[in-house]
Amino acid sequence: MISRKHFLFNVIIIAVPWLSLLFIGKRNFKRFSFAGIFIIGFEIINHLYGHKRQWWKFYNKRKSFLRDELPFSIGPYMPLSMWLLKYSFGNFKKFITLNAIADAIFAFFFIDVLKKLKIIRLNKLSHLQFFFYLHYKAYLLYGVQYLFEKMRGYRLYM
Repeated sequence: MISRKHFLFNVIIIAVPWLSLLFIGKRNFKRFSFAGIFIIGFEIINHLYGHKRQWWKFYNKRKSFLRDELPFSIGPYMPLSMWLLKYSFGNFKKFITLNAIADAIFAFFFIDVLKKLKIIRLNKLSHLQFFFYLHYKAYLLYGVQYLFEKMRGYRLYM
């Protein structure tokens, strides 16, 4: 059974990032949505692998990918990816730096907050390993967006 606290957390982690996209603009939403959708699919595969390898542990008694990992995949990944692409695409160093900051905040700070709230804790990963687990996908995201823009004929800023 999912706790009320965990359910509320799942609603917030999905709703807040997606509501933020109301302010990204229609043009930017269209421009960056392909890479955002791609990263959600890739992240779901990563979460399934991490779930199987027990890299983290949710505090709920019954384990459920749909209730535990999926809200992390469909909640913050696409909106955050789109915002980061909006503010830094065309400047690879800026993009990687912003991603590293966001990933570090999650891996070294926010994960401890979630542990104190008894939602999730790292099980077989250190904070540094979890940071690299989060961060390596930034390079893939940038590459996908770069190829998408090259195929669509957008003006590339490199």
